[in-house]
Amino acid sequence: MKEIVSTKLLKEILKQYYQSLYQDSQNPHQKVAWCSSVGPSEILISIGFKVYFPENHGALLGATRESNKYISIANAMGYSPEICSYLTSDVGAFIKKETPLTKAYGIPSIPEPDVLVYSTNQCREIQDWFLFYSREYNVPAFGVFPPWKIDELTEEQIGFVEKQFKSLINSLEKITGKKLDIDRLKEVVSLSGEASKLWRKFLETAKNSPSPITFFDGCIHMAPVVMLRGTNIAVEYYKALNEEIAKRVDGKVGAIEKENLRFYWEGMPVWGKLRFFSELFSKFNTCVVASTYCNSWIFDNFSSENPLRSLAEGYTQIFINRSETKKEALLKEMIDEYKVDGIVFHDAKTCPNNSNSRFGLPQRMIKKFGIPYLIINGDLNDLRCFSEEQTITAVESFVEQIIESKKEIRG
Repeated sequence: MKEIVSTKLLKEILKQYYQSLYQDSQNPHQKVAWCSSVGPSEILISIGFKVYFPENHGALLGATRESNKYISIANAMGYSPEICSYLTSDVGAFIKKETPLTKAYGIPSIPEPDVLVYSTNQCREIQDWFLFYSREYNVPAFGVFPPWKIDELTEEQIGFVEKQFKSLINSLEKITGKKLDIDRLKEVVSLSGEASKLWRKFLETAKNSPSPITFFDGCIHMAPVVMLRGTNIAVEYYKALNEEIAKRVDGKVGAIEKENLRFYWEGMPVWGKLRFFSELFSKFNTCVVASTYCNSWIFDNFSSENPLRSLAEGYTQIFINRSETKKEALLKEMIDEYKVDGIVFHDAKTCPNNSNSRFGLPQRMIKKFGIPYLIINGDLNDLRCFSEEQTITAVESFVEQIIESKKEIRG
């Protein structure tokens, strides 16, 4: 995988984010909120909270391959090995009072929360995860519960979530003793929307052939749109990143040496195996050009004109929260736009909500649209659920199958 030079800037941005967050959290007058990754962080920022995202900590535990030494600790406490391994690895690390942030950024511990805010738009287990910390720190946890598995989003559904946001704001104002500044909220939502548009622009460069980026690049460079949306930092970062990638597009420089096939990745990454997968697909001259996961942070509807309602719409209509019928249609759009040869479904053992291979979607995609698929068994963090050998064999067979199929079509 060709190195993206902006990665150096990304590392510096993340270092500053975590060090500043920890330093600010030591000020007794500064309130800290923990927020789910697709939660209403714009509201928290606008009321004056510093925001920390436990899911990113979970991903970091996976990417550094430290998660497995913590999962068993949570299992021993009664948290099943069948549930979210972000949750179990994060809780286990908390019990051991350890964090990879110490080695990466010199931070002695994660910042303590004054409040926890989550949305169940991605999954239900986030509630149990955040309630664990609510009990441990003796601080309140507030949830937003959007309608689940929606088909077409209705005004009533958006209004239902907007109403929950207003109730959440009332609760948060009591913690900070400050009223929400609506002008500040408009500014933050506007910055979030701008970062989101730039993030979309980055991902859509993969529509070019050869693609200048891969899904694995997306997994690395998505951090600002997750943790720093609502800030100028994220906006400026994606401007710089897009400027660099535009040069690749102009020069027809591909992310891999020889792009022969183009795949779509459906589901969570296997965080501890990003390099393995990147090198594996590159070996077979295959570029993974698009994914559901990275697209989860594209919010086209965010608007400063009606900030709360646009947040309600954007956070409710994400892919993972849609009906099977809608997912099928959205996948078909992506397959066509990115000219994909096949779909790789990652069936993550502990993440049924982000595994879309369990209700016949792969079979419907090939039956209705002729799009071949491969299902890989694994997990986002628990590497005991993943086999390199089986995956290599499966990917190799899948690639050969598609190549042979193309030869037959060409005659």
